[in-house]
Amino acid sequence: MDPRERRALALIVLLAIIGHGIRAARGAPKQTAVRLEAVGVPPSGDPLGQLALAESLARPLGPRERIDVDRATVRELQRLPGVGPALAERIVADRQSAGAFGGTRGLARVRGIGPATLERLTPHLTFTGTPADAGQSGQPSRISLNRASQRELEQLPGIGAVRAAAIIAFRDSAGPFRQTEQLYRVPGLRRQVVERLSGLVRID
Repeated sequence: MDPRERRALALIVLLAIIGHGIRAARGAPKQTAVRLEAVGVPPSGDPLGQLALAESLARPLGPRERIDVDRATVRELQRLPGVGPALAERIVADRQSAGAFGGTRGLARVRGIGPATLERLTPHLTFTGTPADAGQSGQPSRISLNRASQRELEQLPGIGAVRAAAIIAFRDSAGPFRQTEQLYRVPGLRRQVVERLSGLVRID
């Protein structure tokens, strides 16, 4: 191979390397940055932003500091005790699909938030939104276990079509509910689900 051929081959290899580098710079890193920015996380190329994020997540809530769950970002929600990235994302996703929580009762509809979690979070929360199911009085009414239709029961947190049908089947076979504790006897209803329903249903 003469010197001209060697130079031509070296030029081709160099151009290939440069092209690969350009494609890499325009590809995955840019997409990753977009996904991170969507949840309030700075891209890896922003060390100051990363440091600020770490400091904000590590900083404990002050004695009078509250998080507005109806407006907080995923990043802000992670400052709450016991709230990690997955739960924070579920809270935001639920709020975007079903509307503002308006109070701890509305927050209870989020999967993974039971009575114990609510008790732990309540001192650190505030709500500025109005729940979608609030009536003119601002207080949503409880659902009657003995009169509710399957569709109404399905609107309760943790109750889908299968569990709503199981409640109605139990009601038809055992007679009207006399107390909410009878929900423990309905097949498929776990204790956490029943505890979550205690303030959302009534007996009449």
